[in-house]
Amino acid sequence: MSSEALAWFSGDHDLKVPFVGTKAWIGSLNFSIVDEWRSWLVDGQVAGYTRAYVNNFTFATVKGAGHTAPEYKPKECFAMFQRWVHGKPL
Repeated sequence: MSSEALAWFSGDHDLKVPFVGTKAWIGSLNFSIVDEWRSWLVDGQVAGYTRAYVNNFTFATVKGAGHTAPEYKPKECFAMFQRWVHGKPL
């Protein structure tokens, strides 16, 4: 795999593609876990939860967001995007 970071995110209120389904799909990849579930913050508030896997793969949830997470939580999603683009952890 490439050394570039791979990321996937889900709104935790997404009824079309629930995060538990995404979590199960990621589990089927059999990637080893590098960093267990932990919260990620924006302005000192919990914005969601994240877990890191081998192959530089990260999964994150966006707290309170539906299927189109940036529509529901624009500030949090923009912060998540900026961190990803700049190679910074959530």
